[in-house]
Amino acid sequence: MADATGASELDEFELPDDYTPDNDDWSGAQPTKKAKHFWPSAKRLVGLLAPEKWLFAFVTLLVIGSVTLTVIAPKVLGQAMDLIFNGVLGSQLPAGATLDQVVTALRAEGNDQYADMLEGSGVVPGQGLDYGQLAWLILVVLALYLVASFLMWWQGFILNRLVMRVVFKLRQDIEAKINRLPLSYFDGHQRGDTLSRVTNDVDNIQQALQQAFSQLVQSVLTIIGIGIMMFVVSWQLALIALLALPLSGVIIGIVGVRAQKLFTAQWKRTGALNGHIEESFTGHELIRVYNRGDVMAEEFDRRNDGLFDASFKAQALSGAMMPAMQFVQYLSYVLIAVVGALRVTAGQLTLGDVTAFIQYSREFAQPIGELAGMANMLQSGVASAERTFELLDADEQDPETATATLPERATGHVVFEHVSFSYDPATPLITDLSLEVEPGHTVAIVGPTGAGKTTLVNLIMRFYELDSGRILLDGVDITQLSRAELRGHIGMVLQDAWLFGGTIRENIRYGRLEATDEDVVAAAQATMVDRFVRQLPEGYDTVIEENASSLSAGERQLLTIARAFIANPSLLILDEATSSVDTRTEVLVQQSMQALRADRTSFVIAHRLSTIRDADTILMMEHGRIVEQGSHEQLLAARGAYYALYQAQFSGVEVDEADGAEGAEPDAVG
Repeated sequence: MADATGASELDEFELPDDYTPDNDDWSGAQPTKKAKHFWPSAKRLVGLLAPEKWLFAFVTLLVIGSVTLTVIAPKVLGQAMDLIFNGVLGSQLPAGATLDQVVTALRAEGNDQYADMLEGSGVVPGQGLDYGQLAWLILVVLALYLVASFLMWWQGFILNRLVMRVVFKLRQDIEAKINRLPLSYFDGHQRGDTLSRVTNDVDNIQQALQQAFSQLVQSVLTIIGIGIMMFVVSWQLALIALLALPLSGVIIGIVGVRAQKLFTAQWKRTGALNGHIEESFTGHELIRVYNRGDVMAEEFDRRNDGLFDASFKAQALSGAMMPAMQFVQYLSYVLIAVVGALRVTAGQLTLGDVTAFIQYSREFAQPIGELAGMANMLQSGVASAERTFELLDADEQDPETATATLPERATGHVVFEHVSFSYDPATPLITDLSLEVEPGHTVAIVGPTGAGKTTLVNLIMRFYELDSGRILLDGVDITQLSRAELRGHIGMVLQDAWLFGGTIRENIRYGRLEATDEDVVAAAQATMVDRFVRQLPEGYDTVIEENASSLSAGERQLLTIARAFIANPSLLILDEATSSVDTRTEVLVQQSMQALRADRTSFVIAHRLSTIRDADTILMMEHGRIVEQGSHEQLLAARGAYYALYQAQFSGVEVDEADGAEGAEPDAVG
């Protein structure tokens, strides 16, 4: 709960810098804005375009052509203005006289300023406006702009296809990379962060490549081209125009930096407000139970007021930047117009040159502003590229060394020989573990949290590689099998009953895609799924909603069991498959699992000891070691660690050593 002072300072909510209001996973759910190593990442990002370098070079040529034509057009338009100006003046001067004679006469009359202006022009006394030449110049200007626009559209079309191909290949590389990453990578990275790298960051890269690089080339060439033309027309006016640059830089440096801080505060407060709203919706019932509606409303008002304050300041300051920059530009235009007019009257420039220069000065400011915006886009795109490259450079699982194969149906004989494994070399977990499981037997694994139960079955699946020792399946070292073949012989039912978007039929068939509809129904009948599916309006064609919220926890678990059943594995792993269901539903799940375990070797991880009494062997694990093993009755009679665990679950119930209190009903252990 935040303090009740109602303070509105911008730093009130100290949220992480990478927090975004759209995702509570703060580990990079949105693309980061700054790269840790900008230039190496930028160089590698540009390297993505290497396969398309010739096409990219062609795009660059199109941009050069478009910019060149755009830069030439104002100069031609200036010539049209000179033609009009000279035609109007020429029609007012006596025909037959030369320009020198007219200028001499004007100076004799003391009209030196008019004489200077005529002397620097191309006026022909007595000659009016040449409409044919004017029409030709106007057509040339229109043609220049038309061709320039076409070239720009053409380069945009080609660049979009080019970038889409590059991003398409990048997505393929990421997908292939994810399939090669070991489970340890996903254990060490938050899911939201990985998803962001695959989705948001790649989208950000695409946007940077499509927009920033195209506009960057165009803006830079435009600035260079217009800058050259301004100096060609008048270096004095060019210097005046360039005075606006440092003033604009000062505005961006002062106002822009301050506005960025205010926007950061705005988004932090937005995140704080959204977090409060999410809590209000998620804990709605609890809020009503404890009559805390007024308190939550007051907190909402306080955070909403803080967001209003931060947003208003950010928008007000950022809104002042554009008018300030426009004022600088207008000041530049005024100076250019005044100085240009003076130089025209002095005969040092033509009216067309001044007209062209004013247009150049307007077009010169636009790409400079675009460069400032593209700098943020490029920085954000390079930061996203850096995060994506980190994913692509992550250590992959050990390469395949398949030298052996198994028959289509393995017997399920599993042997652990002096197996050692640790997630951290400094903290050993499993050390020198040996175990033999006969085909068709059920092995239950119990023990406290962190004992290594799940790790043991993960080693069988080769989600992790052993530090030493080996695991044999039907006498074959599993490292000599391809991971795909090994896992093709194993079925797994997890504590979290994960279902995919689609129909119930498709979710069951996921275990064996080539299964027929009859196979799906048979698997459902064997695992107690058919009885509740038949009651649904759409039956097996019922579409699973998001998070499968339309099904109960027990129904979802039964579906995962049916999915494993249809795969017909030689080896079965059940990891806390009944821990999330009630006692009544557990009976159905147990019956379903009994059908699933028939005629196959099974490893069962369980906290509810009532679910494993019929196991052929029970392994009691502590600190990565098997401290006891035997049947349920044998371990109770031994009065060791298993006996203590059993007593903990049946607190207040007298335990008989001989029969293990067969009739007792245990409670769930977390």
